[in-house]
Amino acid sequence: VQLQASGGGLVQAGGSLRLSCAASGVTLSSYVMGWFRQAPGMERDFVAAITHKGIVSRYADSVKGRFTISRDDAKNTVYLQMNSLKAEDTAVYYCGADHRSVQHMATYWAEGMDYWGEGTQVTVSS
Repeated sequence: VQLQASGGGLVQAGGSLRLSCAASGVTLSSYVMGWFRQAPGMERDFVAAITHKGIVSRYADSVKGRFTISRDDAKNTVYLQMNSLKAEDTAVYYCGADHRSVQHMATYWAEGMDYWGEGTQVTVSS
């Protein structure tokens, strides 16, 4: 099983990036999918999560109204559209998959996730 995150890069404040998380060896449609980030010297934080079929999503307060999580189960891929980026969004972004709920992922992800992907670096210059 592999989750491969991509789409990171260097962008100016106010700009946009779209991250992708493509899966192999597992069918993502069975899982709640989430994005997390870890800034230098900081702990990993929850960013966003989305249920099967994209029915329910949840966001960290710091990204509400700026980030949008979506999924294309036919492509076995999850996305994170990031708009109005700020310097404080600079971090390594990771995707994760879990069989439990969006609420569980948002609150208890640190207790364990079914799968983690490798990160992609996002750097926002001010």
